[in-house]
Amino acid sequence: MIKAILWDNDGLLLDSEKVFFELTQAAFAEFGFELKEEYWGIEYLGKAKRTRQVAHEFGMRPELIDRIIELRDGRFLEALQHPISLRPKVRETLDSLAGRFKQGVVTGSPREKVDLMHRSSGLEGYFDVIVTHDDVAETKPHPEPYLAAMELLGVKPGSCIAVEDSERGLASAHAAGIDCIVVPNPLTCIQSFELAYAIEEDVAGVLKHLE
Repeated sequence: MIKAILWDNDGLLLDSEKVFFELTQAAFAEFGFELKEEYWGIEYLGKAKRTRQVAHEFGMRPELIDRIIELRDGRFLEALQHPISLRPKVRETLDSLAGRFKQGVVTGSPREKVDLMHRSSGLEGYFDVIVTHDDVAETKPHPEPYLAAMELLGVKPGSCIAVEDSERGLASAHAAGIDCIVVPNPLTCIQSFELAYAIEEDVAGVLKHLE
């Protein structure tokens, strides 16, 4: 019996992944580099490469990489001062699950940014636990984030389900022994999800797997 749902954050609950990509793309373009959605979706969101590694593959000098990342990060932090749009059907789905299941967020983002996003977008208070980049030694696709969330909630792999939007998130949940439903977004839909328990168009599709 399912007792808990463990949600990814960026690109699944919030459109922050889109904002982050567009700011990265704009920063690359300012210095003459074209960053395409397909490349970002596969290499960064799918294979868990960092921005620095992506920029290095574009042939950028280290000092230029530092400048671009600093520029992008500053703009992203500024964007987080305003509400980030929720992905389709997120609020109504979370409302329908409240009080019936334990709910947690498992994300590779820093806690400061997650807390800021949740406060400004009205998601604060929905989740029993939030495991962030700051809480683990290894991030997705390593299983540690999901193992940590299960320990905090006191649940086993067979009594919870993960919901992710990317291949690396799916790999993390699968490695932790958790069935994972994938809800791709426009940046991750190019990825491969063979390990998925199910693939749904939006987060409301998760509900039929909990009965």
